[in-house]
This record gives sequence, C-alpha cells and structure tokens, in this order.
Amino acid sequence: MEKRDEAGEYHSKDFEWEFLKNIVENDPSLSHHLHHHQDFSKYSPNSQPWQDFHSRHSSGKFFKERRYLLKEFPELVSCGENSKLLEIGCGNGSTVLPILRGSKNITVYACDCSSEALVRTKENIDRAIDNVDNFRSFCCDFSTSAFPDWVACDHCRDKFLVNDSGGSESMRVNYKCSLNEHCIGGVDFVTLIFTLSAVSKDRMPRAIKECFAVLKPGGLLLFRDYGLYDMTMLRFEPEKRVGFREYVRSDGTLSYFFCLDTARKLFTDAGFIEVELEYCCVKAVNRRKGKDMYRVWVHGKFQKPF
Repeated sequence: MEKRDEAGEYHSKDFEWEFLKNIVENDPSLSHHLHHHQDFSKYSPNSQPWQDFHSRHSSGKFFKERRYLLKEFPELVSCGENSKLLEIGCGNGSTVLPILRGSKNITVYACDCSSEALVRTKENIDRAIDNVDNFRSFCCDFSTSAFPDWVACDHCRDKFLVNDSGGSESMRVNYKCSLNEHCIGGVDFVTLIFTLSAVSKDRMPRAIKECFAVLKPGGLLLFRDYGLYDMTMLRFEPEKRVGFREYVRSDGTLSYFFCLDTARKLFTDAGFIEVELEYCCVKAVNRRKGKDMYRVWVHGKFQKPF
C-alpha cells in the first residue's frame, strides 16, 4: 500500500465524500449497509470485549502512536501552563503519548473501561518517557457512569492527590466532592479519539453529556472517529449489523460510522457549540491487488459555551 506523511494522511481531501457516497449507494452488493429495517435486539453491549482485546494485545505489537494529533489539534501545543486534558478511552496510550511528548504544559488524566488498557498505557508511557509527573489514569465507562468529582473540581483534585499515595482505583472512582454543588474548575480539553464509535448508539447522548459536564466553560472537545462509508464499514457482512450504521466485530467490540449530521446533532444536543466538523477523505492504493481503498474519518472540534 502506498505510504504518505502521517500527519498529511489524517487531514486530507483526496476525494469528495459525495463521490464515495454515490459509488456506495449505487452498488447493489452494498445495499445491506443502507437500510434501517432489521431486528437488532440480539446484541447487548458491555465492556468485557475490550478487556479481552487488550489482554490479547498485551505484547504491544498493536500499539501505534498517533503523532498526527498535534497537527490536527494545535491547541494542544499552544495551550497555557497548567492546562488539563481528559483523554477518554485511552486504550494502549496511542493518543496520550504524543500529547505528553509534545506539550509540557498539559496534565493528562486518562480513563478507559478496561483495566487491562490502563496497564498497557502505563507500560507504553514508562518505556517512552522518563519521570512522567503530569499523567494519571483511572478506570471509568463514561457511557454508563459519571466521571469522579476530582476530575472536574480543583479543590477535590488537590485533596485527592494528597490522599491517593496508594493509587487505589476504587478510591479514584468513588471519591466524592466535599464541596458538593460548589465544585469549581474543570478540564480545558476532552479528547474522544476513535472512542465514541465503540459506544452503543443509544448510550452516546449520555456519554457526551458527561464530557460536557467535566469541561470548563470555553473548553474544547476534540473528536476524531470513523466516517460513514469508510472502507472498514463496507467490509462488514450483513450478519454483523447490530444497528443502523452500527456493527459488531468478531471479537465482540462495537464500531459505529458517523455522518456529519449525526455527529453534529449528538454534540449540539448536549450543549456544545460546533467549531469545526468535516470529513477527512484519504485514498490509498493497493498496488498488488490494483485496488483503490477509500478511508473516511470525521474530524470535529466542539466548545462548551462560556
């Protein structure tokens, strides 16, 4: 497959999305991706498949650092001192690591629904960076539960860091704010990088509201995920559909494919202001097979109102 500069690959317009839409919607062999009508009641989402996924990939061979992010989201480089970022669905650390490398001003809080993922993230960071003191992780499924109070409250965070020398996960999740409704602070950035697509569609509104709640006024949510008619969507067989534009992989993990209208409605309904929202369309060529492969991602920035 033809290679290109990684940063350029992920923010590109090799083709117009409407061009691909026309191809897909006029191909009878792909018609099963287009229809709403099907019984999707057979799938019950849970986090265990992701726990199993990270256990299987514990060797680190699956790890690929997302170096393009700092060019995609330059705010992460130009931010002021003492900025705070919450990375949701940190997986093996492929998003966290380039942020820690590229910006010394940011303290990164990272969560995942899989405790195995948190172990992999810590291992990858320890291998790549010496003496990291601006990174903390905790286990949380933001589609089913709220973030711990200390993530969004300066007072709670200061008290929590003093009391958390033992690193207890249960304490991290269950710590409650002593100021109750008088919490102050919040994070400056939330990153959702190929995370929301792994959440079942009916849980997405709640998950995004949790992101909104933890941001400071004026804070940014940075979003990148699979776009409608991406090559990986078109490879799914009909029996893998568990919802409209929603599929289950053979390992039990979910994958949803966003159009711009769906992404826009999800975030604006939660209270966000749209700053940027577009398709990134990349054409790759498999020279051995003589095939063009069309990749589609959705790139977005959303702001919490001041």
